[in-house]
Amino acid sequence: MAEAAVPAVAVSGAVKRYGAHEVVRGVSLDLGAGESLALLGHNGAGKTTLIKLMLGITRTDDGDIRICGVRPDDRAFAGLRRRVGFLPENVVFHDTMTGREILSFYARLKGEPVTAVGALLDRVGLGEARDRRVRTYSKGMRQRLGLAQALLGDPVVLFLDEPTTGLDPALRRRFYEIIAERQRLGVAVLLSSHALGEIEARTDRMAIMKSGRLVAHGTLDELRRETARPVRVRVSVAPGKARTVADGLIADDLGAGVEMQAVNDAVVELTCSQFDKIRVLHRLTGLDGLVRDIDIAPPGIEEIYVHFTEGAGPQ
Repeated sequence: MAEAAVPAVAVSGAVKRYGAHEVVRGVSLDLGAGESLALLGHNGAGKTTLIKLMLGITRTDDGDIRICGVRPDDRAFAGLRRRVGFLPENVVFHDTMTGREILSFYARLKGEPVTAVGALLDRVGLGEARDRRVRTYSKGMRQRLGLAQALLGDPVVLFLDEPTTGLDPALRRRFYEIIAERQRLGVAVLLSSHALGEIEARTDRMAIMKSGRLVAHGTLDELRRETARPVRVRVSVAPGKARTVADGLIADDLGAGVEMQAVNDAVVELTCSQFDKIRVLHRLTGLDGLVRDIDIAPPGIEEIYVHFTEGAGPQ
């Protein structure tokens, strides 16, 4: 039997305390090569502290963390650190240096050739601004320079903390295209963000923290099943037939878990469980000549996030 691959990130029962306050409380999760994980939670949930633990910036008080099988506080991690990329939430660079000079500086720190700097600046859209002082850069440009810094050295793991802050929609799309390219090359990506809508379709799994604890962990479909949030079905019908359709569906007794209402004379809205969805759709498709269109909206990540974090606030 082939030996299982070592996870890019493995966290087991991680605990971090500051005085009597536990900021991270027994968190366990893993991340494989080429996989992306969204780390979500309210301000003060412990997300940034957990990232710092994984980077070795601070140490756990209990539990175990390994990056590619190596503990961040082991001497052996010094060599691996060059293959770990990190983009912090607040990017700070020396204002009097140019983009090229800053990236060249970080390349030397990682033992990488400075000849790779130009192509990397081009890739993040800063090629024409490479010789401008960073003090002239916008917030979005600084963020892209930070991404370029994180990508130095062909990292095997990327830690991204609120990475699209300051980027307009077009630049956000480009950012995620770059990240997807890296994933296809086997890079593991852990991304912490409050921009739930933009990461919903761009991550493989989600880990939700609340007050230092991991309260949910899985794919979006797994979390939908766990929360049992209803599916919304919007039915466009022939003009003037909404009440007829709604009354007919009520008469069919679709079940206690199915609710419906006529929004106007041409639209009926229903909510049902995941388990009732197929039965409801089968009945709707049988309404020949009445139904014009059906729009299905399963619970999104924002609804699921609220379900798991309701009542949480800054710590």
